[in-house]
This record gives sequence, C-alpha cells and structure tokens, in this order.
Amino acid sequence: MNSAVPRWLARKLAVVAVAIATVLAGLVVVTPAAHASPAVQYTNPLANQRADPHIFKHTDGYYYFTATVPEYDRLVLRRATTIQGLASAPESVIWRKHSSGEMGAHIWAPEIHFVNGKWYIYFAAGRTDDVWRIRPYVLENSSANPLTGTWVERGRVNVPWDTFSLDMSTFVVNGVRYLTWAQSEPGIATNSNVYLARMGSTPWSITGPTTRLTVPTLAWEMRGGVKVAEGPTVIQRDGRVFLTYSASATDANYCLGMLTASASADLLNASSWTKSPNPVFQSNTSTGQYGPGHNSFTVSEDGQSDILVYHDRNYRDISGDPLRDPNRRTRVQKVYWNADGTPNFGIPVADGVTPVRLKSHNFPDRFVRHWEYRARVEANVNPLADSQFRVVPGLNGSGTVSLESTNFPGYFLRHRNYEFWVDRNDGSAGFRADAGFFRRAGLASSSGVSFEAQNFPGQYLRHNGTNVNLTTASDTVARADATFVLE
Repeated sequence: MNSAVPRWLARKLAVVAVAIATVLAGLVVVTPAAHASPAVQYTNPLANQRADPHIFKHTDGYYYFTATVPEYDRLVLRRATTIQGLASAPESVIWRKHSSGEMGAHIWAPEIHFVNGKWYIYFAAGRTDDVWRIRPYVLENSSANPLTGTWVERGRVNVPWDTFSLDMSTFVVNGVRYLTWAQSEPGIATNSNVYLARMGSTPWSITGPTTRLTVPTLAWEMRGGVKVAEGPTVIQRDGRVFLTYSASATDANYCLGMLTASASADLLNASSWTKSPNPVFQSNTSTGQYGPGHNSFTVSEDGQSDILVYHDRNYRDISGDPLRDPNRRTRVQKVYWNADGTPNFGIPVADGVTPVRLKSHNFPDRFVRHWEYRARVEANVNPLADSQFRVVPGLNGSGTVSLESTNFPGYFLRHRNYEFWVDRNDGSAGFRADAGFFRRAGLASSSGVSFEAQNFPGQYLRHNGTNVNLTTASDTVARADATFVLE
C-alpha cells in the first residue's frame, strides 16, 4: 500500500472493503481456506529441563522423543502413542558419554530417524580433553523398538572440515535423502553456518558437494554477541521445502529463521533458497516465553496437522552462561498455513492448554479475531495470534467455558452491550458472567460448535457481517452465523 496513505485511512478502507465483500457474498459459501485442519490441543510444557527436542512419529503408531539433558552426559529416549503421552512416558537412557577421548563431553541435540529399516540417532559431542571440539556422531539400532536392542556406535560423519560442527538432521525430497547441519567454516568469521549435502552410502556419511545454505548476517541472527545459524530442520508442503534454523545466543535472543526452496529445484544450489528477512518465531513478553528455538516438526495423532516442537524458557534473565542454565523446556503447538502456502508459527503460546481458532461455518476462509479489542470475523488474519483463543474452564463455573486471548493472556472474549470485545478480566461477577459460555453442538452442523451466553440463555456468539455480536439464532442464516469450526 502507498506509504502516503495514513494508517487510520488504510484501516477504514480495509474495513469497508470487507463489509462490501460480505454484502456481495450474500449466502454464497466461500471455498474453504487451504490446508484447514481440525483443532488439536496439548498442554505445555511437555517436558521440563529437556532442550533441543526431537519428536518422530513412526509407522508403528508411536511417537519417539529425545532431547538434550542438562548434564550433557547421556542420550535419553521415550515413546508414547500420543504427543501428550510423552509428558508422562518413562524415559530410558540408551547411551552414555565416553569416559575419555571422543564423545566424552557436551552430548547435545540428539535426533532420532528411521532410515532403510533401522533406527539412527544423530548427536553432537566433544572430547574429554577438549570439550569444545564438537563434531556430529551417529548411533544405529536394528531393533523394531529402539528402546530395546543394542545401539551401535557408527562414528563421526565426514563433514568437510575438521571444525566445530553439530545439529545434524536428515530429510528426503523427491527420493533423495539429504543431511543438513551447522558448522564453522575456515575463513568465515561466524560461530556457525548451515550446510547441506546428499547422504552417502551409509546414514553416517555424506557424498558429493557440500553447499553452504546460509550465513548469519542479519541483526537478529547475531544478537547476544554471537553469529549463529544452527539446528536446521525441514518441513515440506505442496512442492516447497521450508528449512528452519535457530539464530543468535541461546538466551532470550534465540529465535527461528527460515529458508524456502521449491522441491523441484536443485537444493544443492544455494541460490535455490530464499531467506526470510525476519525471524519467523521469537520471544514474546506477553505470553512469558523466551528464547524459542532448536525446533523439529511432527504431525498430530490424526495426521492432519503439523506440529512445531521446540524449547524455550519462561523467564528472560539468566545468570551466567545460558548453556549452563538447565531450564529449557520442550513445548509443542500447531503450525498454521498461510494463504500463500507458507507456514505460520505464530507466537510461542502461554503455558497450559494450546489455543484454537474459531472458523466461520458459512464463510470458512474467515476467523474470529480481535482488532483494537473489538471482535470481528475476517480472512487472512495477521498476526495469527489475534485469531487464536484458549478454551479454558469458564470464569463463572457451572460447566461453562471461557475464551482467552492468545497474545493478551488474562483478556477474554466477552459480550458488552451485545457486542463482543476482548477485555481484561477485572475479577468482577459481571465480567465472569459476560465471559462465560455453554459450549453447544453447532446450531447449523453438529460437527461445529456454538457458544451460548451463560447469562443470556438462547443468545449466541454470532458474526453479522464482519462484526461479532450476541443475538438469538432463530433462522437458518443466524444459526449458520452462530456456528464455528475449531481449527
């Protein structure tokens, strides 16, 4: 938009445009938004004092979870049939550091993968006589259940320079398996860059040319006095490859960047990849989450939603070296997809139950969102968190629920003079009643939900044009307007 247009006028023009579109649409149902998927909810943190988390969903119906432990001295593994089940699943020590020499210190960032019928764990380790001589190593297990059988050391991966290197991951595009990792390169004054190569004849080797995909050059990649690009991992969708990586110091500065390439391009050509100019996931003061990073991806139990797995801390200030602070926690939340096909990670959500979106039943490209605290129904919501709400036990009890804003914790969707607003809970009985709803089966479809006001029986949260109001739902249109799909 032309920068000469005042911001207030641009907002008014946008509102008018949406309103006109709504009138013209009439009762015509809009084509559902791309990549819509059902709501999934988890409770964070998934695991305390577990950093660099990696969760792998296998064809045996189990999720496998490994992560860095604070002592940096062992590799651990747990499994469960659900993501939330990993929180309470028993944890096994599958390998311990060497008492001398290689693989004797700084046991970091394990990832578990299933390649050619066997299990492999990639991890980084230093030496007992030089703890910062960190290199990537691989373990192999041929048992169907990696919690049983023997883990065999397959040695160090043949990365191109004998320099600081870590955070190895693997993925397949068009039948070709790649290894990606972080490494310092002679002649480049950075702590680490991200590299890519084809996997060799074994899962612990690379072959052919090595490509430097990205070097930390942007301000947000160099915060905290370090120049870091590390922890690469990949998610794919609709013919595109998205590689996320972690940047900056491992305190509250830590964040995620992203590279994007076409799956049909030559991935070993650095020019095939485009770097996002800003972090795609970073600390959020409102939700109290700091330093999110070193992520992996998995999928929901029904296979329909992508899940972001990462670590962070619930406080900003750290005394001393952040690598010695043990309190990075494993967390999970749903990945959403923008209309242009790119992933939207939103913000690191508050501890507790993860949020959902309220998608309009009859205009399924539109979602309930707050705009300057007023509730509206709009498409292409930006920022994503404006359209995310936590469904929590009702502030007024009696079997009700309340809808808490994701990016304004402590603020709830409530009706005021029959209009819906996102207001801060003032603790009053009136507020609790206005923010309390009975969750009902969708008035227009039992697959959806409707929200009936606790203190105004027979009146529902309903969109009317772009606004959201409290009204009765006595006809077909009103019932459709008062029905939402949780996503």
